[in-house]
Amino acid sequence: MFEIKNKEHFSENVVRLDVYAPEIARSRKPGHFVIVRSNPDGERIPLTIADADVKAGTIALVVQAVGESTRRICGLEPGQSLADIVGPLGRPTEIFNSGTVVCCGGGVGVAPLSPIIKAMKEAGNTVISILAARNKDLIILEKQVREHSDEVIIMTDDGSAGKKGLVTDGLRELLDSRKIDRVVTIGPAIMMKFVAALTKEYNVPTICSLNTIMVDGTGMCGACRVTVDGKKRFVCVDGPEFDAHQVNFDEMMMRMRAYN
Repeated sequence: MFEIKNKEHFSENVVRLDVYAPEIARSRKPGHFVIVRSNPDGERIPLTIADADVKAGTIALVVQAVGESTRRICGLEPGQSLADIVGPLGRPTEIFNSGTVVCCGGGVGVAPLSPIIKAMKEAGNTVISILAARNKDLIILEKQVREHSDEVIIMTDDGSAGKKGLVTDGLRELLDSRKIDRVVTIGPAIMMKFVAALTKEYNVPTICSLNTIMVDGTGMCGACRVTVDGKKRFVCVDGPEFDAHQVNFDEMMMRMRAYN
């Protein structure tokens, strides 16, 4: 059993859980994820590790209540436990000194982006972070992101925080005004699709972290299959990060609607 040590509400439907999982905390790297079950009969939910405290033996999971399983996880309180956590899974982010890196996070996508921002800064990069959401109440982890960013740009659909507009509006301003060497984007599939289309215009290498449907997380079930550079790949074992310019986002989004 994996005990919840701390719980923080980011908004009505988004919470951060610090969960005791010392072995995962020691071995996890930016970009890794875990698969979680709230109880022995629960659905398997893939969640990116947002942070880890090796000394405390905890990992941070940011969960958005969408369906029954995620609502059940979000409803747990400190002292209660998750039945299972499997991980770390997937391939970690390739961290190196590119020069100027722009990290684009949409909604809860900021959670998995946060450790990448920190690692990019520690590798010597100039890091510009763009955080985007529908409104100011849905901007999360701004304080943590600012700690490891040289510049932070806030974009909201309604203009209630930062600048009014989409993440691509803020990104285009940067691409037009300075040399950008690399872009990392994590968020809704449609957001990553348009970020990739924009950076392709400017020939800027771009990495995306995909959030497809997963079941087992070991490449056996095929639920997370995507097409990258014309080839079949599995997000759980080949990803979750890929060259955004090579991902067939339209096919991926169609497959993600399969269980609607």
